[in-house]
Order: sequence, then structure tokens, then C-alpha cells
Amino acid sequence: MSYRLVVFDWDGTIIDSAATIAECIQRAAGDLALPVPSRERASHVIGLGLQDALRGAVPELTAERYPEFVARYRAHFFERQDRMALFDGMRELLAELSRKKTLGIATGKSRRGLDRHLAATGLAPYFSASRCADETYPKPHPAMLLELMAELQVPKAQVLMIGDTSHDLEMARAAGVDALAVTYGAHPADSLRDCGPLGCFPDVGSLSLWLSQNA
Repeated sequence: MSYRLVVFDWDGTIIDSAATIAECIQRAAGDLALPVPSRERASHVIGLGLQDALRGAVPELTAERYPEFVARYRAHFFERQDRMALFDGMRELLAELSRKKTLGIATGKSRRGLDRHLAATGLAPYFSASRCADETYPKPHPAMLLELMAELQVPKAQVLMIGDTSHDLEMARAAGVDALAVTYGAHPADSLRDCGPLGCFPDVGSLSLWLSQNA
């Protein structure tokens, strides 16, 4: 296999944020006196577009209260954002990989949120292009990958997607590209394996080794 473009998810793949996101969803639901979703349910919607995530995590939330919920979620998230860090070895992996491959990002974050995190982590120079959920169809629709392939002029046979959720893997399958799963993020290993990735990796070190040998 030889890949020219490697596309990463952000939350739960590059940065250790999945638990914080789930907690913020739970706290926002509590603030609005809505049924608080379980950690598993709150984690499952990570990576989806905003409306799909809210419908999935808190089905009792009416559309009229979306802005109120989002405001409370963001307030909790901003209080905790300094606690989130890159997964061990991720910065080194991206630095090494970017010297050989074109890198992209496909994320359920907003453009504003991704740009803020790229600036805070200093990772922006490693990525040639990115797509966010508020710019196109959200995951698991293949639009993010299709648009990145078109922008960077890379055929699907030379594209690899890396993510921590079934939404990432389903997006890759819909776009016709290969995918790898990391099991240290939002979704459990069994659900990721059911989506048929080329491999599942419990840490950045094992992911890095596979990429060095196969990508």
C-alpha cells in the first residue's frame, strides 16, 4: 500500500478530548433539566454534526432549545479546554508523517473550534487542508473526504482515513477509501472492528509502527 493523503479525525484521535466532550454534554443536559445521557451515549455522538449529535445524545431536546443547550455546552467546554492534551507520541507522529505524506483533517468540530485548537497546539503547519462539520455534510456522509480528495487532487486509492469512531470509518467506507481505527478515543474496539478497518490500534505507538511499515 502507498498512500499520498492521510486524513485524521481530531477529537479522540489527535487530542485527548472525548471524555471531556461527553462530560460537557451531560452537564449541559443537567443545566437544562433534561435527562442526562449515559457516558456511553454521550460518547457515541462525538464526531457527528451538531444537530445529529444533539438528537442522538439528548432526544428530549427540542429544536427551539438547541441554542440554549449549545451555549451551556460551550461554557463547560471552555472551562475544561486547558485540560486536554495531545495523545502521547502524536506530535512526533504528525511531524514525521508530514515529511512524507500530505495530511488532512476531517472533524465534527466547527471551523472556529478547529482553528482555535490548531493554533493552541501548534499543529497547523502539518496539515494541507481540513473540513469541518459546519462547512459541508457531517459524518458519516462522505463529503468531507470527497472534498479533501478533490482539493488536494488525490485519488481514493491513495487516501487513508484514521479515526476513533464508527462515524469516521463509515465515512471512509462511503467515500471508498481505506481506514484505520484507534481504540483510545470515543468508541469501543468491538464497534470499530465491526466497521472493517485495516487495523485497530490501542495507542499512538502501535499506530505509528503500522504506518511506518505499511503506508
